[in-house]
Amino acid sequence: MKFGVVVFPGSNCDRDMRDALAEDLGQEVRMLWHKDRDIDGFTTQDCIVLPGGFSYGDYLRCGAIARFSPMMQSVIAFARRGGRILGVCNGFQILCEAGLLPGVLLRNAGMQFICRNVHIRGRDGHLYQVPIAHGEGRFHADASTLEALEGKSQVIYRYCDDRGGLGSTSNPNASTAHIAGICNAEGNVFGMMPHPERACSTILGNTDGRGVFRDLLGV
Repeated sequence: MKFGVVVFPGSNCDRDMRDALAEDLGQEVRMLWHKDRDIDGFTTQDCIVLPGGFSYGDYLRCGAIARFSPMMQSVIAFARRGGRILGVCNGFQILCEAGLLPGVLLRNAGMQFICRNVHIRGRDGHLYQVPIAHGEGRFHADASTLEALEGKSQVIYRYCDDRGGLGSTSNPNASTAHIAGICNAEGNVFGMMPHPERACSTILGNTDGRGVFRDLLGV
């Protein structure tokens, strides 16, 4: 599988993502500049990644400006052809702004930036410990959207405690239904607030992020 990592003005996790994919997971990685449109050479078996950071400084609304970049027009077309897309943190926000994923990411409860390790539970019940680092990571959607997400198993990760329990103390930003990540109905576009790329290196003492990439993308 080949990965393309999009770099926006203000991206600060693009190198982390590249290193995790290339050095820790042994994948081929190509960096994609936001002003370009070229994703020739990528097939629907490959994956385009929107990394974390503060695209365009979050000056209007997280992801709202990046959504209109030339590269995002190619990414949207790629997703509609069935290509795989992964958005992490700010990348998740961009996917929601672009309409590739439903819902919105709001300011954290308490209006504070949070940076720490959390536990998340996958659809298969597997638990991972991965870092979060965001100020606007509280997922929200209306009742009908949430019903559709639940009914079609589109919630891919939920915040939980170290035993998989869902309690108020294990939901760092008060995200609706403990949602930490979702996918589209077709199952080819994934968005999550936690950073799996920051939990892939043995040097850091945590490789749980590798399990996230394996679950979502089979790498």
